[in-house]
Amino acid sequence: MSERRLTHLDENGRARMVDVTPKEPSHRRAVARGRVVMDPATAVAVGDGALPKGDVLAVARVAGIQAAKRTSELVPLCHPLMIGGVTVDFVVTSDAVEIEAAVETVDRTGVEMEALTACTVAALTIYDMCKAIDRSMVIGEIALWEKTGGKSGDYRRG
Repeated sequence: MSERRLTHLDENGRARMVDVTPKEPSHRRAVARGRVVMDPATAVAVGDGALPKGDVLAVARVAGIQAAKRTSELVPLCHPLMIGGVTVDFVVTSDAVEIEAAVETVDRTGVEMEALTACTVAALTIYDMCKAIDRSMVIGEIALWEKTGGKSGDYRRG
């Protein structure tokens, strides 16, 4: 088994941005999922588009897309990437909004952080738009579900 090390640390343990210059661009895709658990009445209001601030899911979708594009401004050692596409989708259940964000690029490094950021900011936007009627919401279960492309190969959460 080969020894794995943290790539964002140099040989002296200092933070560094990984040099991806020698890598060839390749198609990369990542999917992240998360949930905002809420009171059932809030879930109904979200699903019906009946909140005073407007269409919660439309605003959260745009927020997630924008967040994916700006990930390198939020996460210090993330490379700026030319994002090829972002989708943010929702399923409203009886007591939650489930979020799935997918990001694609052809670049030298992956888009896992962009997918996770899109999912997280979409969840925060849902919270922000619903907090006037439900402050008990819980944001959670944000995780990488799938990643394809790159030297490390594919990953799928079991």
